[in-house]
Parts: sequence; C-alpha cells; structure tokens
Amino acid sequence: MSSRYDAIVIGGGPNGLTTATLLAKAGRRVVVLERRDQLGGVASSDEFHPGYRSAGLLHDTSSLRRWVVDKLELKKFGLEFHRHSTPVLIPQKEGPGYLHFREPDKAKHEISVRSKSDARNYKDFRRFIRRVSPTMRRVFDEFPPDLAGNELRDLWQLGRKAASLRLLGKKDMMEVLRVAPMSVADWVEEWFDSEILRAAIAAPAVTHGYTGPWSPGTSFNLLLSETQAQPSVKGGPAALVRALASAATAAGVEIRTGSRVVRLNILDSAVSGVTLENGETLEASTVAASCHPQHLFLQLIPANLLSLDFEKEISCYRSRGTAAKVNLALSEYPTFNGRPDAEPMMIRTGTSINDLERAFDAVKYRDFSNEPMLEIYVPTLEDSSLAPPGHHVFSVLVHWVPYDLEGGWTDDAKVRLLETVLDNVSVYSSGLRNALVGVEVQTPVDLETEYGLTGGHLYQGEHAIDQMLSRPTHHCNRYSTPFAGLFLCGSGSHPGGGLTCAPGALAIEAITDRNGATAAESSR
Repeated sequence: MSSRYDAIVIGGGPNGLTTATLLAKAGRRVVVLERRDQLGGVASSDEFHPGYRSAGLLHDTSSLRRWVVDKLELKKFGLEFHRHSTPVLIPQKEGPGYLHFREPDKAKHEISVRSKSDARNYKDFRRFIRRVSPTMRRVFDEFPPDLAGNELRDLWQLGRKAASLRLLGKKDMMEVLRVAPMSVADWVEEWFDSEILRAAIAAPAVTHGYTGPWSPGTSFNLLLSETQAQPSVKGGPAALVRALASAATAAGVEIRTGSRVVRLNILDSAVSGVTLENGETLEASTVAASCHPQHLFLQLIPANLLSLDFEKEISCYRSRGTAAKVNLALSEYPTFNGRPDAEPMMIRTGTSINDLERAFDAVKYRDFSNEPMLEIYVPTLEDSSLAPPGHHVFSVLVHWVPYDLEGGWTDDAKVRLLETVLDNVSVYSSGLRNALVGVEVQTPVDLETEYGLTGGHLYQGEHAIDQMLSRPTHHCNRYSTPFAGLFLCGSGSHPGGGLTCAPGALAIEAITDRNGATAAESSR
C-alpha cells in the first residue's frame, strides 16, 4: 500500500481516533500511528497479570462529550451510558463512610445523617452548578478564541465568550468570577459543615495537578469538573476505545499499532510526513499529533527548527506528573468493613480537606505520603471479561506521587509505593491481602517511558488557569503550530485532559477549512 496519505495522526488514544475518524468521514485518506501494540493510549486495557486486564490509566469517562459521541455516531458501535452518575464511596477507618452522589435526591439521606443543613445546601449547590453549566460548556466545548488576535473574527469570538457570562445573570456571573481564583477548600467551607462531604466534593479539583485543596485557583478546576460531568460509559474506558476503534475502521481509517514515530519531517517550515522507528517514511501534507506537546516539539522535531522563544515557551509548559497507577488482581471482591453488604464501583480515600492537604504536602519534598489519596475503580463490576469468573480488578490511581522521587524510582521505591497502597486499602478492607493474586505498579517515570507522557503527566500538562486559557502556549493554543500542516489534537491542547475526546474533535476546525479541505491543501 502507498505510503502517501492525506493526513497522518500520531497517537491512537481517544483524541487521535476522534480526529482521524472525522477526517476520514470528510473523505480524507488517513492513517493512525500508535507507538504501543494496541489502541487506547491512557485508556488502553492491558493484561498486567495472566488472565487479568487493567481498566486503562485513566478510568473516569464522565466528561466524555455527548456532542462528540453524536458526531462520531458511537452509539451505532455499541457505546452506552449509565442512566445515573456512579456514586463514590469515601470509606472511614471507623464507621460506614459516606456514599457520595451527584444527584441531590439520591444524596439526601447520606448527607442528612451528618447535617440536615448540608443536605439543603447541597441541593442549592447543585442548582448553582446546573445554572452555570451551559456557559462553562460553551467556553470549553467550542473552538478557543485567539486571546492575542486583532482580527474581527477573533474579537467577535472573545465578545461572544464575554456575553455568555452576562447571560448567567449578574448574581451568578459575579459568583463565577469570585470563585474561580479561590482555593477549593475555602469555597466548599462556605457551603458545607461536614468535613467528609467537603472532601468528597473538593477532591476532583486537585487530581492531576501540582496543587492541594488550599492552593489558589483550585475552585476553577472544581467548576470545570462539575459542569462537564455526566453519567459515565457502560463498560468504562475499554468500551469507549472499542467504539472509537470501530467507528474509525468503518470510516476507512488505516490503523497501525507498534508504529513509533521518531521524527517529523519538515521542509521549508512545512510538515511533509514522519519517519518511524523501523526507518519507514510516510508522507502527508497534514499531520495531527495527539501526543504530549513537549514530546512532539522537543523530541520529534529537530531543535534547530524551533525559534528560541517558542522552545522556551514549550519547555516552561508545566507537566509535573503527580499520579501513579497500581493495578491489583483479586480472587474476590474484598468487602469494605463499613459497608459489608455493598460492592461500590468507585472508592476514594480522604475524609477531610486536611487529609488531602497532608497527602499533597509530601510531593513538594519529592516524596509521597504514607496516606496518599487513592482513587479506586472496580471495572470488573461492569465488565467481567477483565478477570477470570468471580475475580476482580482494582484500578488504583495514587495521587501526589512525584515524578522526581528523592533517590529515584528504584525497585525498592516501587515496593514501598505498593505496600503503602495495600496498607491504606487494607485499613478499610481487611480482606484485601488475602484476595491478592497479582499486582502492577506504574510510576510517573514508567508512564513517561511507556506512553510518551513527558513528566509522567496523565493530562499532558497541569490543569491550572493559565494553562487552560492558553494551552499549551499562545503560539499554538488553537491547535495550529509554527509549522504549516502540523496540528495538535491531544490533551495538551484546548480544552485539556481527561477522557473527553473534545480536543480531537475541536482540532478539526483548525485542520480543515469551511469547505472541508485540509488547511495544507487550501494553501497550495
């Protein structure tokens, strides 16, 4: 088959598959190049112990954009959603813990046993989130404006974004503007008295960031998380990847796994194709990269082709990985002591804001806490094929684990991390160790090596206000780059990380003009 394509997409994760499928549906000849032996990227399901498969590095599909699902017609390929949001158990060392629901009616009983006023306030909190959600979604579900642009179109886009805030009404608009720079600890304290409820609500604001709950700006992340969240995909990340791969294949996308790109070929400041690790060269006037921006610009493009200013901007883009992944193969579901009759699918540790802050403190000193925040997903409760009959998998994200651990990530350090995880889960589930069959530990350094995630960051860069408004830099915050025909389409571009498929879908506007021709074709 010819090695000439209309477009090459680097990376076979959710965003890469989204971009490739939309290009193919527009009539382009497209190839996806995935460095690993299977598709999915941070959502790929790997066998980590004989007979046991992981749920992927990221396991939260609640931010998957429905408009992308419709564009790709993913429901035709078996994608289904839960009717309601999945509750999260916050276990306690002594006591039943707290089962956190997004829906106020479902949450009423769990909250009321601690505070009747909190139950009323939670309803008001959810009403506020519902009111501001359409505006937040418009900002983060649309092609980003050029913040430095002077063209009429750029000014019009900025005006529309500002006008959408005014549509909230004065009270809600002022509340959004007041809250965004605040620490999430301060914001939830204004709403609620119960410490465990505060922690349950605040935790999503500080995952995958170099921040704790008392850090300024974390309320912005909570707003972003809450306003985008919807019921998750049935079957989790594995089901999402299967549907995306089927949609891509049906659209005519050529998929090549085990195809690692080692160089972008640039001629006269324009991309002309890529070179693979095996020496093969593929030609295309359009290349869309869903890989980490720093991996793209600092490793795949010759350094002498980058301007000094641009190289500095990309180098300063913050991508400090603070999460490790531990997969546990289990012979049975290990009962949680406080809820012996329940088998929760989502569990998160940390019963107070200060628990979370103390867990974060250690990473500042290049270490991890003896009590890190653990985010546990049990994928086998909805996809039994991931383990032998009756067996289970615990997919554990360990938050605030440093990339640059003091002393390095030696074998002993990895054992210490594993034992820390097992000790902490065993506090709440005393039968865990007896059910343990096999383990896998992936440090931030492992994530960088295996997945090309510079700094080991699962979102391809921190979610901070400055890095969300202009992502990854102002030179390429709208998917285009200093090289003609080269575009970003991954989590390191607008609107950020997570299993959303939004960057991959929004990048299409930069890659194609209104008539559907690629930007590179239009320039010829």
